[in-house]
Amino acid sequence: MPVGAIGALIAALAARTSWRVGVAAALGVATADGLYAVVAVLGDAALAGLIEPISGPLRWTAAVVLLALAAKTATDALRRRGAAATARKEDGRMSRPLGAYFALLGLTLLNPATIVYFGALVLGRRADDGLSASAEAAWVTSAFVASASWQLLIAGGGTLLGKVLTSPGGRLWTALSSSAVIAVLAILLILP
Repeated sequence: MPVGAIGALIAALAARTSWRVGVAAALGVATADGLYAVVAVLGDAALAGLIEPISGPLRWTAAVVLLALAAKTATDALRRRGAAATARKEDGRMSRPLGAYFALLGLTLLNPATIVYFGALVLGRRADDGLSASAEAAWVTSAFVASASWQLLIAGGGTLLGKVLTSPGGRLWTALSSSAVIAVLAILLILP
């Protein structure tokens, strides 16, 4: 499984805040994936026609939001390089589980890679595929569980990384590295 900008954000958030915040962020991503799986099961080629025209603006929106998050993370890290390793007010809603859940849910719903992946499933799905309602429910559940397990693994890795690198220098390096990764991945979203 590749780790994109969303995965890097989950890892950085879990490293900077707590396991609970990382879990909430991971479940926000899995919820978005589950919603797209429902759309893939219920959708048809008409939905694919709706997705295609907005993929460009969504890609730019996601890139701008991710670049802003990368810049904020780097700025905060440089400003607070000697502070204690705790969540700060400046982390805003994303320093709390519910805020992290909704922030990552929204970012994932806007993520062009997610849209393209599930859009391809919509395009490839035929209305007469003969799957029963229980088989479709199992597929949606499997998509959610697979996404949740992967995102939780990333959050766990971020939490461990945060515990290992708790010195001010280690936290600064982690924050700046994650900002750079998020920024590069955001730029790659808009390149042809």
